[in-house]
This record gives sequence, C-alpha cells and structure tokens, in this order.
Amino acid sequence: MSTNGFTPTKFSSRRRFLKTAAGTAAGAMSGSLFGLGMSSTAFAETARPPLGTWPKGSQGDTVFVGLGAPLTGPYSPDGVDLKQGYELALDQINKGEGIGAHWDTMAGKKGVLGKKVIWDLGDTETDPNTAVQLMTRYIQQNNAVLISGGTSSSTSVALAKLGQRAKVLFFAGVSGSNATTDKDCQRYSFRSQNPAYMVGAALAPVLAEKIGKKMKAVYLVPDYTYGHSLADSTAKATEAVGWTTVQKVVCPVGASDYSPYLINIANSGADVFVNTCYSGDSVNSSKQAQEFGILKKMRMVVPNISPFQAKSLGPEIMGGVYGTLPFWWKMAEMNELAKIFVTTYEQRYGSKPRWAAHAGYLQMFLWAEAVNRAGTFYPPEIIKTLEKEKRMQTTLGEFYYRACDHQGIRGVPVVVGKRKDEMKGKDDYYHILHVTPGEKVSVPCSALQCKMGSYT
Repeated sequence: MSTNGFTPTKFSSRRRFLKTAAGTAAGAMSGSLFGLGMSSTAFAETARPPLGTWPKGSQGDTVFVGLGAPLTGPYSPDGVDLKQGYELALDQINKGEGIGAHWDTMAGKKGVLGKKVIWDLGDTETDPNTAVQLMTRYIQQNNAVLISGGTSSSTSVALAKLGQRAKVLFFAGVSGSNATTDKDCQRYSFRSQNPAYMVGAALAPVLAEKIGKKMKAVYLVPDYTYGHSLADSTAKATEAVGWTTVQKVVCPVGASDYSPYLINIANSGADVFVNTCYSGDSVNSSKQAQEFGILKKMRMVVPNISPFQAKSLGPEIMGGVYGTLPFWWKMAEMNELAKIFVTTYEQRYGSKPRWAAHAGYLQMFLWAEAVNRAGTFYPPEIIKTLEKEKRMQTTLGEFYYRACDHQGIRGVPVVVGKRKDEMKGKDDYYHILHVTPGEKVSVPCSALQCKMGSYT
C-alpha cells in the first residue's frame, strides 16, 4: 500500500502546553481540565515528552505500520505467506471485522483507537541488513508506530534491536530461535511463535512414544541462530527421554547441493534423521535425502515444519514425518476464532492458510488489541499493558505475552504427516496428535539470560 499522503500534524511541546494550562487554570473548569475541554487522558498524552515516533506518528487520522518479508530468496514462499496474513489482518482491523470483532476491546470499532491503519511492505531478502535499512526508512520517513516482519531469526533479532534503539514497537514475523526472547530479548519486541525450546519439549515425549526411547539421531543444521537453537533444543529434549545424538552436520543457509552433508548423515549409523533446515532449504535437503536413500533406512523428523513443506514434498516424503507446526488450518475444527481466520483467508486468497500467514495475522490483531486496551499509542504504556499478561482467547486458544521475556505463551501443535491414502483432500497433510499447553513447555523465567532494556 502506498504511503503517500501520510503527513502527521505538528504537535505542541510540553512547555507550550503547561504555559497555556497555567494561564487558564483559574478559568471555568466545568466538565473539562484547566478549562480547555481536555480529558485527563489527553492531558497526559500532551504532557509526556516525545519518544520515538510518538506523538508525531499518531496525531493524524491514520497511523502507519512498516512491514517486511522476504519476497525473493530461499525463504520467499513463506514471505509471501506472511505478507498475505498481514494484509488480511489490517484490512479487517480497519473494517472492524475478523477475530477482533470477538474481543471486548475491539468489538464494534474500526481501526485502532479510531484511526485507520495504513502500511507498506518491503522485501527483506532474508538479510538482516536489508531489513534494518527498510524499517529505518519506515521509522524516519513515515513515523511508523509499529514495525513487523522477517522470516529468519537473525532478521528478527536485528529488527528487535532497532525497535529498542528507536523506541518503536517491533512484533516478530517468523522467528523460531530461542535467542529472540532470551539472550537477545528487547523491551520493545514481542513474539507469538513458539521458540525452539518449546518445540523440543513438546515434541520429545511424542517421539519417544511413537518411534521409540532408545534411538540414535543425526541432525542437519543450517548455520545460523535458528538452526543451532532448534537442533540444540531438540537434542537436549530427546536425550532426556532416552535418545542419543550421534552427530550434528552443519550446512550453509541457501545451499543448492547437500550431498557433502548427506554423505556424513548416511554414514552416521543413526536411526533418525532430524532435519532442522527451513523453508526452501528444508524442501531441497529432504528431496536430496530421499535420493540418497537416507529416508529408506532412517525415520525423518522435522521439529519445526515449514509452511509449504508438505505441499512441496508431497505425502510420499512427508507421510509419517513427526514435527510441530505453530498453526495448522485444521485447528479451525477446534476453535471458532481459528475458523474465522481460515475461512476469511480462503475467501480472499483461494487457498488454505499456512502458519506464516497466521503469524502475521495474529500479531497484527494482538498489537491492535493492546493499543486499544492501553488507550494510547505511547509505546511504554502499550508495553506495560502487554506485560500484565492478560489471558486472551485467540486462534490458538489461550494466549498471553509473558512479562519476563515477551514470549507468547500458547499451545504447541504436534503433528505427523499423513500418507496419501489417509488424506481427505489436497491440503489435508497432517494429523494433529496433540496441542501441548505452552506453560507446560516454556523455559522458566529464572533460567533465561534475558535482560530487558528501558521503556524510555
């Protein structure tokens, strides 16, 4: 969406306001503050010193949200998915529709605090530097009140740091690394996707039950924060139920030929091949693993299944594969709000939503709800509102952001891929075996390295 015409009005300084207030304080005060016809909320808004893009970014009839997703490169399929989730949510927020219509703070209201949300979405290219440049431009040129995006944890970590420096809220797009809400946590950053720790803790008991307790596992690990985080968390959780980690084979992100790494995996003597690659990398490595004959002698586990993995690989490869999904469209059969999301997404885009689309969709609604509940666009008040840990019913069931790390506490769906004869439709790729409660598999706050930055 074009941002042309986004011209916030000039704001009054605190000094000018106090001077005016002092001069009129002795006047008639009937039903108003200092005789100005100003509510106590408006007074508090004006009395605060400027912070980040506040109040410039929210003084007009619209507010601007800066979005980013990889529209090119190895993660581009998930970037397009994320983009569609964002756009559906923001259109519904402006119309007073979608899941927000079922929340008290948003029901019967259009926009956010009565303001229309406008936005632009740029290509982050799965590159942290590109993403930071993009969001910096949105902050400096468009006075963005929120930035959101990315489908890699390295990008999310970089954008979270930008949000903290600029004092502009950042809601992560797709990010599965523990670091995002652990050692690299930021006061101005929030994440709804379950991190690697939750994935491993939810998946390990199912693997022990379904595959066995005395298994040897070999890992294919993309060489960046997400890959190492997911492999380490899954290995630790499976070792706790009796598995042995034979080897972790590290590969570069965006590799086209996995044969040097798959040779080591094929010769590892493992029973289980754990593939922690993501998006197009996961698809390519899995196809090549099948060509190497690895999948004939080892079970494959994908701890965090990529949104388009089953469609790209088919039931011939994904049938019988265990893993987790942050969201699966069949959850619409269990949850009325999930049904609203799935139905409206399918009406708009002609396909079932994958979980990257859901991540973008839910994050926009959670932000809008928090702003409405806070009654202001002033970032510290929105953050403090979220830190109250209000339990909400969402597309995932109960959800809240934890105050100690700003991690979304939500259920983790554990799934297994359906074989072709089990599928009841072209998109019916998985059985949902269990939705593990988030509080059961979250890392304790006391074990975190998270040290939050300041509000101001």
